[in-house]
Amino acid sequence: MTPHNHTSQHIPLAGILLLGVLCLVWGGNIVSIKLSNQTIPPLFAATIRSVVASCLLWLYSRLLGQRVGLPSGLRKHGVALGLLFGGQFLLLYWGLCFTTASRAAIFVYTQPLATALMAHFILHDDRLHFSKAMGICVAFIGVILVFGSRTQTLGELHWVGDVMVLGTGLLWAVTTVYVKKFISNTPITHFQTLFAQLFFSIPLLAVGSIAFEWGMEVSPDPVALAALVYQCVVVAFISYLAWFGMIHRYPVSRLAAFTFLTPLFGVLLSGLVLRESITLLLCIGLGLVAAGIYLVNRRSAP
Repeated sequence: MTPHNHTSQHIPLAGILLLGVLCLVWGGNIVSIKLSNQTIPPLFAATIRSVVASCLLWLYSRLLGQRVGLPSGLRKHGVALGLLFGGQFLLLYWGLCFTTASRAAIFVYTQPLATALMAHFILHDDRLHFSKAMGICVAFIGVILVFGSRTQTLGELHWVGDVMVLGTGLLWAVTTVYVKKFISNTPITHFQTLFAQLFFSIPLLAVGSIAFEWGMEVSPDPVALAALVYQCVVVAFISYLAWFGMIHRYPVSRLAAFTFLTPLFGVLLSGLVLRESITLLLCIGLGLVAAGIYLVNRRSAP
């Protein structure tokens, strides 16, 4: 199949609905990692996730007749993507051992701001304009209000987790822009893009697990196992395949703006799963995020 790398500036309704579902799935991801971390060493779980998702993607691609391997001249890009991708989840899984899910979500989702800024300077067809910049700022204020509405007891080393998950967001932004820059001049599919990230992330995560978790007990309960299955199948395989398919079609800063919905879903799921309270500020923040998404996606001259 010939890859389709044409970039459309407009995201249709079906794409917006898909982005909403992806944000819901990712909102549950941080909650699921907190659950699996209780009985499964975090880097070991991250390694398993990449291995399982790689195998699932390979099997699915074979059924569709899609190639997942990169041509020899492009494998260096695959390795770079894998290292960035692996670094993201090494920091996220490990960082969540020190900080709370709510704080992690706001630091991770500084990614859309970093993505839009990087894209402005690196991608010629993805420039910031006033409406887009205002939308990003408004949405970010909404996220701050949501998380500012919650009080939680933090451990002494919570700042270590905060820094680690902030690094996750920055690496995610670098990865997203790198993918867009990479595929704009290279005839590869989103199957190949995702497989490279999953497959080449395995050595980094495995080395991290061996180096820092050797000898740690692995005693997963049913909840932890269910959470890990969710991370492997729903998040790393299904949702990321859909996400990279959209990166091949639409400007990354527009897509990134929708990810501001993810921490909101994360708060809602935390209330349902982790019994955390939902406040008035959450509702106010949701309104600001919706307004920010509208501003980012309205038609405006660059």
